[in-house]
Amino acid sequence: MALRIPRAISTADVDISDRLASRPTPQPDYQGEKLAIQDLTSRMANRPGEVLPRLTALALELCDADSAGVSVLTRDEFKWLALIGKLSVFEGTTTPLNNSPCGVCLEKLTPTLMERPERAYSWIADAGISVPEVLLLPLLVNNGEPIGTVWVVAREGHAFHAGHARLMKDLAVFTGIALQMIEAEAALKATLKKHELFASEMSHRVKNFFAVTESLVRMTARHSETKEEMVDNLLRRVVALSDAHTLAQDHHAENDQEPVPLRTVIETVLRPYRSPVLTGPPILLAANATSNLTLVLHELATNAAKHGALSTSNGKVRIEWRADSSGMEMTWKESGGPTVNGPPTRVGFGTKLIRNTLASVNGAVEKQWARDGLHVRISLPRDVLIGYPG
Repeated sequence: MALRIPRAISTADVDISDRLASRPTPQPDYQGEKLAIQDLTSRMANRPGEVLPRLTALALELCDADSAGVSVLTRDEFKWLALIGKLSVFEGTTTPLNNSPCGVCLEKLTPTLMERPERAYSWIADAGISVPEVLLLPLLVNNGEPIGTVWVVAREGHAFHAGHARLMKDLAVFTGIALQMIEAEAALKATLKKHELFASEMSHRVKNFFAVTESLVRMTARHSETKEEMVDNLLRRVVALSDAHTLAQDHHAENDQEPVPLRTVIETVLRPYRSPVLTGPPILLAANATSNLTLVLHELATNAAKHGALSTSNGKVRIEWRADSSGMEMTWKESGGPTVNGPPTRVGFGTKLIRNTLASVNGAVEKQWARDGLHVRISLPRDVLIGYPG
């Protein structure tokens, strides 16, 4: 009788993702999940360095798991970050892209569940890691590009279900945003040595991004009946906020000569909050003015979201502009927000940023702190306008 050689265990043999939908799923704790998301966003605004550890701690707690972590893709391997639980001793370890559960998850771009993956991946067995089940979710940036995975390992005798996959999907969204913000903050620190003033400006913008994100969460939570509705509305607003940043960055390059409609700039910056009342003729901005005006409007919108008309449900922003042969004049008027009791006692970095940004294109700004809301008048010279009436 011929000897029977055991068949090698393949990735397909350990992939049991199809079992997620068939396993019993308990009633979700939507209120607890909503509070967890608010806590995460608050940390993003105030203590960005705590976001990833808090994310994995929540994953461990909400999924009743043994271990949790984030695997970030760097070229042809993954780096394990923010590990918690029994596998925390492997913090900073790298694993191969083309020979790992994380790689399979990114290839599928769907929730992936594996049972005893060490049977198919020898490096897991060689490391002495025992994995009853591992649930992995892809981490994606705004354009859908995969940048890694977030995962949880089950305790012995426990099994993951579709409810856990749904929770992890929500956490994966925030993990992707957090990684982008942490990467941006790291880039700012590296730039500081060469361009101290530029880094200070960008640091101010990043802090404002976090602060506005927290404000958006609170506003969205007040007007959302369920956790799902809150997450959906919040993500749309965060993506819109990111679009406003992208618009400024895309037109900051010296070789970018494409003009942009003024109305597009205004609508992109204000989209995360609510639609402003706009009045004015069609105008195209030159490339050298697009990023400058975007930064100015973003600073005004940020302040309005934190302290002014956009911080309340009834607040409004009206923006009007006109142009002639000498240039363009724009007015920003807030109403319906908190009562204004006069100008601030000190000139903050944001005010200096607006003034210096406009001065760089020979523009100017005037502010009036009316009781019904801030009024701002912005002037831009003719040479920053590609098209204008008359």
